Amino acid sequence: MKENRSRILLENLYIVPMTGADNNIEQGYITVEGQFITRVEAGTPPDRAGFERIIDGRGQAALPGLVNAHTHAAMTLLRSYADDLPLMEWLETRIWPLEAKLIGEDVYWGTMLGIAEMIKSGTTAFADMYFFMDDTARAVEKTGIRACLSRGMIGVGPESEQALTESRELITRWDGQAEGRIQFWLGPHAPYTCPPDYLEKVLVLANELGVGIHIHLAETRSEFDDIMQQYGKTPTALLRDTGVFKYPVLAAHCVHLTDEDISILADHRVRVVHNPQSNMKLASGIARVPEMLAADITVALGTDGASSNNNLDMVEELRACALLHKVNSMNPQVIPAYQALEMATVNGARALGLEGEAGMLKPGMKADLILVDLDQLHYYPHHDIVAHLAYAGQSADVDTVIVDGRILMENRRLTTIDEQQVKAEVKKVAARLIE
Repeated sequence: MKENRSRILLENLYIVPMTGADNNIEQGYITVEGQFITRVEAGTPPDRAGFERIIDGRGQAALPGLVNAHTHAAMTLLRSYADDLPLMEWLETRIWPLEAKLIGEDVYWGTMLGIAEMIKSGTTAFADMYFFMDDTARAVEKTGIRACLSRGMIGVGPESEQALTESRELITRWDGQAEGRIQFWLGPHAPYTCPPDYLEKVLVLANELGVGIHIHLAETRSEFDDIMQQYGKTPTALLRDTGVFKYPVLAAHCVHLTDEDISILADHRVRVVHNPQSNMKLASGIARVPEMLAADITVALGTDGASSNNNLDMVEELRACALLHKVNSMNPQVIPAYQALEMATVNGARALGLEGEAGMLKPGMKADLILVDLDQLHYYPHHDIVAHLAYAGQSADVDTVIVDGRILMENRRLTTIDEQQVKAEVKKVAARLIE
């Protein structure tokens, strides 16, 4: 997309900067110049001159954009195609056969649909693992969102070497593109599809290219048991002993962990992505999130793909996270509202290697922020705005989305995506896939 920006003033805002639970500003303003936030202050701006855009945020809350730290965006094409099945049956009998029919253009339009859905629900950055990732990157570049992309790699199939070659080419071509909005990492699928000898090849490439690793880990009980039987150690210990944790790692799910596994993840500063709704729907289990947070592990949130969720709504995800762990622990104080918001913003940015760039609203950070309309019935009375955002908020409340200093949605209207075209193209793709 054309990289055009303007100086923006956003005023009359309730600001939730995510720099500390006591740092909210009841009446304040934010200034944006180029890609960056330059001021976040209480009161009214001393001078409005020189701003090309002035946005009156009266009745709105400003907060950092949400980060979807694990998804498969193009799987919007498979939404509700195969529901109410256990994970492996779901994958082997329904999802993988349909995915075998996909072509690059299909993935482009599926990703465009996913990005449109994410922007409209307040997501400004996402981590994605799939295939035809050139086409995913094209969609990210066009739409203006921020992304950390990985080509999914299966080490036990006929395309194992091709996946390594393609990953090298993709990283060389795309990492750092779109003015830095695109990162490319390596994406070995999981320990049960990428045995140690294959992971060693992945690590050689990670070392050569200086990139991180995005991998599924300990998602199901069957994976845990099978790895234990085959290698005599847990999936987490297997990755440690293979050397994977010597590199920056984004580990999705981490549902089935022992106490030792949690210590391993903490010691190696592995960043974990919790996917509560996908794990609930596929009956994969409940991740030990409170224990991981207590061990000072960075735990972010993700939706997983829309075929196992069935949406990419991070507002729903953060609420599901907070509620699930309260009832699971029988403790209403577990994962309070502010911590749930931290997982969806601060921790998400950290998980994607964006610490210091995104996840907070303060001068010098990238201008990735959203405005939420507080003038909805479910926000009244305004006793506690943070609690409202976590427990009452809806994705439709997101009014404005700014990424990298560019307005991607204003007054609920997308500025870089033609919604009607996306819907029409996706209908064509879906009809062909299920012929």
